[in-house]
Amino acid sequence: MDVSERYRQAWEGYWRAASDAPGEVIWDVDPSLSAVPHSELLLPYADASLPVVDLGCGNGTQTRYLATRFARAVGVDLSHAAIEHARRADTGKTVEFEQLDLVDGDAVRALRDRIGDTNVYMRAVIHQSEPQDRPAVARAVAELLGERGRAFVAELTPASKTVLQQAASGPDGPPPKLRRVFDHGLKPAGATDEEVPSLLRAAGLTILATGDTALPQTETMPDGTRMDLPARWFVLARM
Repeated sequence: MDVSERYRQAWEGYWRAASDAPGEVIWDVDPSLSAVPHSELLLPYADASLPVVDLGCGNGTQTRYLATRFARAVGVDLSHAAIEHARRADTGKTVEFEQLDLVDGDAVRALRDRIGDTNVYMRAVIHQSEPQDRPAVARAVAELLGERGRAFVAELTPASKTVLQQAASGPDGPPPKLRRVFDHGLKPAGATDEEVPSLLRAAGLTILATGDTALPQTETMPDGTRMDLPARWFVLARM
């Protein structure tokens, strides 16, 4: 099973059109706003001597930070173009980056066989995946953890749609970074409040801790404030 060709091409097109400039991609925030606080939530439950895999790593900004907190860091993304961005940005060669379709169970198992039990970091992947693919994404997290790994997963909630609508309500329509997301056919905040925890449990994952948060963006609202999208985070183990 693989993602649809439409979905794959949407992401390839998005990343091919993006530059290497830090923050040009709407979710490419400084790690101090993302991977740093997320690591503080995960590490009390995780063995940092195990690797960490960043699922949906994009251009690798968060993955490079994770490499400073875990013994080994691997960043994977559906888009070849995203992986090319990530490799160019990783001038210190601290991370292993590779293309991976999380819906391809054989490919996910092959990664797990290579690296063994691993921790997982996944920020905002389920909510924008096509509905039929979301269970497979959750199963990929469980597959990679094995017995010893722990995961940090953060997903946008439906309340984010209200923020996105407010951002798009200015006289000029959506601001540029958000417009690029829409122009490439990507659909943020597509999952319901109960869908994400239900998917995680159905994949064989136990929720060790959870809470409400916001995922900061590099775009601003019409009033000039930073766009912060409501989200929920989970620390997970395999049952």
